[in-house]
Amino acid sequence: MTRLLITGAAGTIGTVLAPELTALGYDLVLSDLKDDVARGIRGADLTDLQAMTDIMQGVDGVVHLGGMANEAPFEVVLDANIRGTYHVFEAARRLGIKRVVFASSYHVVGFHPFREPLDETAPMRPDSFYGLSKAYGELLARTYHDKCGIQSVSVRIGSCFPTVRSPRMLTTWLSIGDFARLIDRAFTVEELGCLMVYGVSNNERGCMVSSDAAKLGWAAEDRSEDAPMDPQPESEVIGPLLGGPFAEKDLPRA
Repeated sequence: MTRLLITGAAGTIGTVLAPELTALGYDLVLSDLKDDVARGIRGADLTDLQAMTDIMQGVDGVVHLGGMANEAPFEVVLDANIRGTYHVFEAARRLGIKRVVFASSYHVVGFHPFREPLDETAPMRPDSFYGLSKAYGELLARTYHDKCGIQSVSVRIGSCFPTVRSPRMLTTWLSIGDFARLIDRAFTVEELGCLMVYGVSNNERGCMVSSDAAKLGWAAEDRSEDAPMDPQPESEVIGPLLGGPFAEKDLPRA
């Protein structure tokens, strides 16, 4: 599988991930909400099934990063993350595309205590509408695997940035290199199935592990302790829950 679509390619992760995947030999189609000709990004609205079907023509697999990347009122999350993710999987079914990497989030389990050991058996405890939408995406991936044979890995991304931006990120950080190597395994392993992997690097303060990482043949190589720390880290109180501010704030009103 050499030709991949990246949704959300103009976002923080997509911007730095695309060059890494290109270096690994992938031919990329980049999409986001709006065209960006200078960056080679084609506009395709996730809420438009036909637009997603059109943009996915001719690709071998999809890295679905697109959607709302923060907490928001339910109707916003509904369109961007719930309806949008459905459109990605449904377009894949219609086109016969058999592999998807779904960018989930550790906010699916954000109401667990901070730094409590978590594996794939930990119950979903979404800390927000955002986390709830990612839990839905994981279940959607399972449905499309069991009903339609689409293989996928849901990656519960922690904090994927080139630098460590806060003390919390020493626990949740995922390097771009580790993420790119995980995606590479998803599209090269002979049988993928339907997996869930915690998207965190090999951090000394890490607490999230998944046996599906071994099934995928992926092990994180980088550590937050070795990564550049922002000279002025975000001021953030480390609270009692894994989801941090997402878990502590009230649900937004309509």
